[in-house]
Amino acid sequence: MAGAGISTPSGIPDFRSPGSGLYDNLQQYNLPYAEAIFEIGFFHRNPAPFFALAKELYPGNYRPNLTHFFVHLLHQKGQLLRMYTQNIDGLERLAGIPPEKLVEAHGTFATATCTSCLQKYKGEELRPAVMSGSIPKCSICGGVVKPDIVFFGEELPPHFLKYLTDFPLADLLIIMGTSLEVEPFASLAGAVRSSVPRLLINRDLVGPFVQGAALSGRGAAGGGGGRRAGAGGGSGLDPRAAGSDGSR
Repeated sequence: MAGAGISTPSGIPDFRSPGSGLYDNLQQYNLPYAEAIFEIGFFHRNPAPFFALAKELYPGNYRPNLTHFFVHLLHQKGQLLRMYTQNIDGLERLAGIPPEKLVEAHGTFATATCTSCLQKYKGEELRPAVMSGSIPKCSICGGVVKPDIVFFGEELPPHFLKYLTDFPLADLLIIMGTSLEVEPFASLAGAVRSSVPRLLINRDLVGPFVQGAALSGRGAAGGGGGRRAGAGGGSGLDPRAAGSDGSR
């Protein structure tokens, strides 16, 4: 399981860190509130702020880091059952993790759909418009073409349900760079069997989990040799093992 914290070493801001997070730096878009930029109702009324932000986040502007390549190494060695990611930056794909090994729970920029006629597009087809500061329009009906990322108010992609068969098979669950604040993704942390170890690699300790054994590693995911902290067992991660110094 991975969140925005694994991509911050690549230069992409996370969402919730005070001061540096994306939600704290959206004043230029004149939003009623920060989360509106990812709300589907607001997008239908005014897609311009999202596409202004998309110009900064669009795949191709950033490169994968050690964490992405670590997951690719697990795949190469036959140890990766699946990677569940909250990220929409596409860095997992750039690192060579096959699409069939990925569940992009919050969608992807790799494909797009017309909001009017539902015509499908490749994400690269939108790039010229997005990079020029324009709103991508459908070549068939003229409707707004939206990248297939999941906005607040939209359903998660159907392949998210792979967790129903994946998590009971897991021998180890690694959780990296996420504050586990967004549901239903956060609940996946409790979906493995109670005997399965869970390793948290994150700047902050999060939890407690509802079941299973857990080991925590405090430090920035993707930032090289992170600092290790204490371990929690049985009831989940031990909040006493390390202090809090931010949020991802």
